[in-house]
Amino acid sequence: MPTPRRAPRFGGSAQHQRLMMANMAASLFAAEGIVTTEAKAKALRPIAEKLITKAKKAQEDSPLRVHRIRQIQGYLGDKEMTAKLVNEVAPRYNTRNGGYTRILKLGNRQGDAAPMARIELI
Repeated sequence: MPTPRRAPRFGGSAQHQRLMMANMAASLFAAEGIVTTEAKAKALRPIAEKLITKAKKAQEDSPLRVHRIRQIQGYLGDKEMTAKLVNEVAPRYNTRNGGYTRILKLGNRQGDAAPMARIELI
């Protein structure tokens, strides 16, 4: 059997990458747009969209409402950002079936020429 390969990571470990993505998602919901590298923006997009979809489903009056809110808070780790996501951000997208974020390429960073991008909520 060949040795299993690790997927590319932005940090040292999977835990570090998950926490970094959670912090970036919280910053995205707080500021409604952040500037980061293209690779991190592309990795953040599916995470942010799934969190918004979960927050949209938490708007419904169902027995799973509290469970979905706790799932969001468990990932983000921030009560204020969870409340903002559920109460302010998600209701804007009630009629939209996905595609809640936009990635704009900004060119290369001055210091190390890394490709930069701005990810924002539509």
